[in-house]
Amino acid sequence: MTTACAKSRIEALRLLETTGITALDLDYELGWQDAIELGRLGQKAGIRVEYRSRENIAVNSQAALVAGLSRPKASFRQRNLYCQFELSSLPAIALESLEAKAAKLGDYILAGSLLRDVDAVWSESHRTGAPITTS
Repeated sequence: MTTACAKSRIEALRLLETTGITALDLDYELGWQDAIELGRLGQKAGIRVEYRSRENIAVNSQAALVAGLSRPKASFRQRNLYCQFELSSLPAIALESLEAKAAKLGDYILAGSLLRDVDAVWSESHRTGAPITTS
């Protein structure tokens, strides 16, 4: 199953004509407006079209959280960052700083116990300290 990601309506239309794609992810802010029409076109082509306004990310460590929030955000989606470590282990000032950075990006830092469905995982790379994102 091959999933393609469209960052615009024009790209989505082009991808719907591509062979070998079974799912198309609309990853642009106005994708919700195009989802029904593109879904119908996708159905004719045998391609499932999806639109999500947010994604749930399991964050395995403080280092992965810091690194993930430092990287440029590649999606318009709101990220719910579910910390799989004790938030109370962070100094209050550090947590406030990370929450402010997340809020500036339109994201939320949440306790890991609230996590239900995972779209991706941020874990620390042993070599670079950069987060490894998996879906």
